[in-house]
Amino acid sequence: MANRHLARSIVLQTLFEWDTTRASEKEARAILARNIAEFGGEDVDQSFMDALLSGVLAKRDDIDLVIGKAAPDWPLERIAPVDRNILRLGLFELLFADRAQVPAKVAINEAIELAKTFGGDSSGRFVNGVLGAIYKELGEPGKDEKGKKSSKVKYEDMPLQALGGAVVYAKHEGQYYLALVHDVFGHWTLSKGKLEPGESIEKGTAREIKEEMGIDITIEEKIGENEYVASHPEKGKYRKHVSYFLARADYVPLKLEPGKGGLDDTKWFRLQDIIDLNFYDDMLPIVTAAVQKLLDKASDEKTPYA
Repeated sequence: MANRHLARSIVLQTLFEWDTTRASEKEARAILARNIAEFGGEDVDQSFMDALLSGVLAKRDDIDLVIGKAAPDWPLERIAPVDRNILRLGLFELLFADRAQVPAKVAINEAIELAKTFGGDSSGRFVNGVLGAIYKELGEPGKDEKGKKSSKVKYEDMPLQALGGAVVYAKHEGQYYLALVHDVFGHWTLSKGKLEPGESIEKGTAREIKEEMGIDITIEEKIGENEYVASHPEKGKYRKHVSYFLARADYVPLKLEPGKGGLDDTKWFRLQDIIDLNFYDDMLPIVTAAVQKLLDKASDEKTPYA
């Protein structure tokens, strides 16, 4: 059976783009088709995603009214677009889906996981609070139901996929700049990608960044790593282990290659402007370590030789 969490992620991405670009319902279906082709994998439950998107769009007015009543201090237009569409998706499943297929607790938990993955620091709590309040108003359906025994794979037993990424910097007019990519969920992040068979992590990292941002890099040193769980619709859950490097490049125009993993922009940023950007939590230690190294480098450059 195709992975439903991945399917919901793809529908969420579609709703986000539909909402923020003010696309029509017809255009939303075209966006979904594009996202399925790009992110769906080999065994995707397209009928589930079609039904989920169509359902949210058809019930949008009713769902938005419920959100307004459940979160009166947060007018719909003030709710972050990612959170707003997570609520729409979660509420459709909570209020209108077949409970035999999607129990209430599953609808809520899936929405919370999407919020933790794609939202901001407080998104999980916010989505949990809104959906939890509505769940109580519904009489907490399925509260006493016992779930089936879990057949979860242990974390250490999950297959491991190695990836490489880099904090790319350049010096321009006496200042250091970082090259970052922007994803469709509103976060600035680091360019990264998976390695090809037999490829070293340094060579694979340089290739991926060239393909993603259109620039050549020189890797200087490793600055960190992180690991997280991903899902494949056919193979199930697996671990992605990313090694990050500090890499130097020339200050040249960046060009985002089309179809690169849900990205929509790439830019150079001065070091002093980095603090105002929206990063994923697991990226902050990597970016911070890189910035500190560049600040140390800048300090050394200003120190005269004895």
